[in-house]
Amino acid sequence: MCAHHVRSYRPSVTIEDRPTDTTDGPSPDHSHMQQYEIRVKGHLGSRWTAWFDGLSLTNEDDGTTVISGPVVDQAALHGLLHKLRDAGIPLVSLTQLPPGAPRAPTNAPTAPPTKKRN
Repeated sequence: MCAHHVRSYRPSVTIEDRPTDTTDGPSPDHSHMQQYEIRVKGHLGSRWTAWFDGLSLTNEDDGTTVISGPVVDQAALHGLLHKLRDAGIPLVSLTQLPPGAPRAPTNAPTAPPTKKRN
C-alpha cells in the first residue's frame, strides 16, 4: 500500500453521529463532572480562592490545604496540577472521589486574625 493510501483506523464521525443537544457553553450542572480532592502542603489564604476557579479550599489542622470540587476533564486536571507546580506549591495527594460523593463546601479559608496596634 502506498503512503498516500494510508487511512485512519478510527471510524469517521458523520453529522448523524453528533449529539442532538446544542446548548452553548458549559452546563451549570456539575453532577456529571468527576470530583477530585487535591491536598497540598501548607495553608493557602483566601486570596487563592479566585485562582482555583470554582473549587473550594479548606485549611486542615495537619498543616495542609484541601482543594476540592468538580473538574471538567483530564486536561483541566493537568492544567490545575501545572498551576500548583508553577507556583511552587508542594503536592501531597490527589484523590478521585467516587461518583455520588457529597460536593465539597465552597467556603473560602478564613484569614488569620490581624493584631491591633496601639
